[in-house]
Amino acid sequence: MPAHFILSLYSTWLRLPPNLRGILWLSIGTFMFAIVDVFVKSLGGRFDPLQISFFRYSCGLIFLMPLFIRLGASNLRTGRLPLHLMRMCLAFAAQLGIFITVIHMPLAEATALMFSKPLFTTLIAVILLHEVVGRRRWVATILGFMGVLVLVRPGAEAFDPIALVAVTSALTFAVANVLIRKMSTTEPTGRILFYYHIGGVTVFALPTWWVWNLPDLIDWLKLIGIGGLTTLGIFCFMRAFAVGEANAVGPVENVRLIYAVLFGYLLFAEIPSIWTAVGALIIVGSTYYIARGEARE
Repeated sequence: MPAHFILSLYSTWLRLPPNLRGILWLSIGTFMFAIVDVFVKSLGGRFDPLQISFFRYSCGLIFLMPLFIRLGASNLRTGRLPLHLMRMCLAFAAQLGIFITVIHMPLAEATALMFSKPLFTTLIAVILLHEVVGRRRWVATILGFMGVLVLVRPGAEAFDPIALVAVTSALTFAVANVLIRKMSTTEPTGRILFYYHIGGVTVFALPTWWVWNLPDLIDWLKLIGIGGLTTLGIFCFMRAFAVGEANAVGPVENVRLIYAVLFGYLLFAEIPSIWTAVGALIIVGSTYYIARGEARE
């Protein structure tokens, strides 16, 4: 009976329109990343971001190990190790910065600033990949950065230096993502994930030894959850864009901001300011326009 039910459910799933399946995949992945942010923030008062980062990569490596074993050593060898190392260093710095931001800033504000990554990606792609960007995308990018300024408010009394960490992390992740585009001509996704996680465990192992704090049972579950949910979330995102059209699927990621507002209010008593709302709307609107433009191209 259970096997028949599962087969029936799977058959129903396959009959859904591809874009709807993509939207569902992305909705699940977005929710997972929102839960990761909640776990990180709840652990931030007792655990150093370095230790949280170590668990993110070590647990992710364990979850991905069946994939790496299936690929085999021959498919994991690379002739572009310097590019992997460059991309890893950028991504590690960005990931650490994101954890610091989530711990020290309201969830809604931190999430909105992370949404500026596509804005930086547009700029970096022009510089490194010599991509051609139309006038409308330039206007959307400039408006998006205006939204970032509204959120950061440099010079204001309420200015939070951690906001600069968030913006720098978004920029660094954007460069890392552009490098993935450059690497994707010869490096399959599995190989990139392999070096990324092996490198993460190696880089964060020694610093974690210095700042180690013994987790209790609930902490262990959250730390493992950070690694596991992040890995599953990445898989959901990959499946979403594999089965659905980017212009139909991509906007669903904006729901993460709604999760951030809800979780921030319900779990951490955070009430977004008017500046957060205005800045977030500008950033989300501009990145949505950029995503639709990329899908049409």
